[in-house]
Amino acid sequence: MLGLHITNQSFVKQLLANSSHGIAVLTTEGVWMDANPSLCRMLGYTFEELATLCLEDIVHAEDRWTDGMPHKIVEAAMEYGSLESEHVFMHKDGSRVCVSLNSMTIRDEAAGSPVCIILQLTMIQERIELEGRLSRIEEMNQLIIQNSPDIIYQSSADGMILFASPSFHNMLDYSPEELVGKGEEMLYNPEDAELYNNCRLENGTRRQMRMRHRNGYDIWFEVTIKQIKDSCGSMVALVIAKEITERKKYEVFIEEAQRIAQIGSWEWDIIHDEMFLSDQLYLIYNLEGNHSKGRLRQLTDLVPLQARQGFKELIDQALEGEKLSYEFRTSTKDGADQYLHIRGIVSFSDTGFPERMNGTVQDVTERKGVELKLQETIERYTSLKKYNHDAVISLDLDGHIINANQMTLQLTGYQMDELVGRDFSGIIGRKDIKKLLSDSLMDISAEQSIDKIIHKDGHISDVLATIAPIIINAENVGYYIIAKDITEQKQLMIAKEMAEATNKAKSEFLAMMSHEIRTPMNGVIGMTDLLMETTVVDALQREYLEIIRKSGDTLLTIINDILDFSKIDSGKTELIEEPFEIRTCVFEAVDVLAPKAQTKQLDISFSLSPDVPAVLVGDYQRLKQILMNLIGNAIKFTSSGGITVAVSKEESSGNKTRLRFSVKDTGIGISRENVQFLFQPFYQLDNFMTRSSEGTGLGLAICKRLVNLMDGSIWLEQSDEPGSTFVFSVVLKEVERKDIPTQRPLLGETGSAQDVLRILVAEDNRINQLVLIKMLENQGHYVRIAENGEEVIRYATEENFDVIFMDVHMPVMNGLEATAVIKDRYEANNTRCPVIIAVTANALKGDRELCLAAGMDDYISKPINTRVVFDMLEKFFGRVV
Repeated sequence: MLGLHITNQSFVKQLLANSSHGIAVLTTEGVWMDANPSLCRMLGYTFEELATLCLEDIVHAEDRWTDGMPHKIVEAAMEYGSLESEHVFMHKDGSRVCVSLNSMTIRDEAAGSPVCIILQLTMIQERIELEGRLSRIEEMNQLIIQNSPDIIYQSSADGMILFASPSFHNMLDYSPEELVGKGEEMLYNPEDAELYNNCRLENGTRRQMRMRHRNGYDIWFEVTIKQIKDSCGSMVALVIAKEITERKKYEVFIEEAQRIAQIGSWEWDIIHDEMFLSDQLYLIYNLEGNHSKGRLRQLTDLVPLQARQGFKELIDQALEGEKLSYEFRTSTKDGADQYLHIRGIVSFSDTGFPERMNGTVQDVTERKGVELKLQETIERYTSLKKYNHDAVISLDLDGHIINANQMTLQLTGYQMDELVGRDFSGIIGRKDIKKLLSDSLMDISAEQSIDKIIHKDGHISDVLATIAPIIINAENVGYYIIAKDITEQKQLMIAKEMAEATNKAKSEFLAMMSHEIRTPMNGVIGMTDLLMETTVVDALQREYLEIIRKSGDTLLTIINDILDFSKIDSGKTELIEEPFEIRTCVFEAVDVLAPKAQTKQLDISFSLSPDVPAVLVGDYQRLKQILMNLIGNAIKFTSSGGITVAVSKEESSGNKTRLRFSVKDTGIGISRENVQFLFQPFYQLDNFMTRSSEGTGLGLAICKRLVNLMDGSIWLEQSDEPGSTFVFSVVLKEVERKDIPTQRPLLGETGSAQDVLRILVAEDNRINQLVLIKMLENQGHYVRIAENGEEVIRYATEENFDVIFMDVHMPVMNGLEATAVIKDRYEANNTRCPVIIAVTANALKGDRELCLAAGMDDYISKPINTRVVFDMLEKFFGRVV
């Protein structure tokens, strides 16, 4: 028994020493017998100090009872054997110590009498403080719920309202009591039912929804739904709805502004890793804005897949405090390029932890297009400046050089670092550059003052300069100087001016000689014709007259060849395109020269292939001139045999036809060594001293140039047969119906006497007057003479004339001016104007074209013979007497 007692005592001591609870042993009178370390620490006393105190000394004043409360603890423990209660003890330092007290009476096993009382103290300070806090929180929550303007309610899993805040009455006109037990779907607009269900499933998300007032109208709320457990452990939904009617108005304004600016906004809740997107952002990304389909779940979803790694690196930098800015290219649904710009900024907590990132996405496609065009313009300008063959120099307002291109360095001899900052005055040898630049804004001729660039080594280059202001934001900030080196061009220009002066003098000389020679020739040939037709002469006299006419014709041919070649060689000849009959053209060329062939007893003939079009468009007179030159040469160099002219079609392409003409003779032929000299001007195959033929040696040269003008070629066809064969080809247009010429009314249809014409001759030279008068009167026509331009106008308006032979060069008023006045007057009176035929001794520089442009109907050059005059009348009036 003794051993057991010792063992029990050892056990008790270990229990006291190692227990986390405060344990004390008291006598039945309340005297301390023992206390473990936990209790001493709990109260702040050593056991020796406790032994000197009564239990009453360590009980807090607010917990002391009357009638000796500590004795009642002992008495209650002795009466009930064990007792559990809560008390407030006092720490040695005076602070409160809240404990849970378990008291137990130990009795003697034999006698059954109480031996001691054991007290177990457990600290409940934290629990009491927690309960106090919870109580205060509960009171605060109730206070918030009772006074919150937001709607707060709880609903079960099946949507039944379990609790409703008083704010329902102010917001929706429902009392909390009448809502409890009702289905929550009654609170929402039916169109938002799906959105509400999705929000409930997502747990904790915020969505804007419409709640319905008792009176039936909708109010916008921001609704947050959180799934929680109630006191029974069942899941319920806690719903908090904040009224956002005013905010919704501002959001509409903001959305409209974003729509105009093509900006969408987004928010990333970093803590919960949730994305919130504006409706405009869904429109920018061409996605459905239902928040369930096509939703962008992650921030990196804002960029294409291939760009996400780089974008994520920028996000990481933004989370460290940098601003997020990223521009990228994507594509719209229709495949067009779309440029978007993402911006974002991070909000941090007080401890520096990133909580939220807000940002925008802007569609900058239009701006990007402008930037790309601007960049293209800059690159074009840079290339234009860099590779420009002219010097391009930029100056500030004071005339100091800012920049220059490579050509400037070559022109001035300076390096770029030597030019930048240099006064431009020294480069151009002027001291008033600042005034010159400012004057150029108002007077563009000021740039003419810059006419030279002085090289570093001192030599001068002539330049042609342009001054252009540099305008930025409607403000002049400097000037561009564009200088072209014209040193060589200036020398060439001087040479060109000298050449042009020489050519002008030559042309004027030829024109003067043409006029001076043709005027007397007109009298010689005209009078010869009249004398042979109106006078009875004997054989010897007729022979003399024939010699005169032949000499005149020869001289006229020489003059015509020289003038024709001069016009063609200077590029002044222009082809006239008009419909004509190919057969008629060839026939007339042969017919004119047939008498010469007959004189030499030569046969002459021509043939046309059946596939040659009857009517083509081209220069009838020039084509006939080529044929007459070649046929005339063939007659000239053929003593026996004949000449054959053949026309065939080579090809047709589109509306163009290439014809081939060949002129074959049986004459002396051309040696092979002389072929190379053909078609060269002023060259005749027979020696000048021994030649047997007359002429200028220009015929073939003229033919070659005329053929070239008609997109053709001419050559001598080699053959072993006697004689020569010249071949040429020309391109003519096929005739359209509208181009077929209509016949001019015959004289009898104009109102005049049948075949008798009233003719006005405008001529100041008396001999030429006499020639024309005799030619026309001999045919029975009425003729009147006008000696200057004013007389022509007066006579033409006083009398009715059928035709006017208008000399171009007349005193007082020339023929061109007189024609214009006559045409205007007849048109003003709406009457038929006489046929006006130009008569001039000039045959240079497009005289015919000038006359036709002035309103004249046709053109003949002096000297005039009877056949030419009659052919002209027949052309316009049919058969004449």
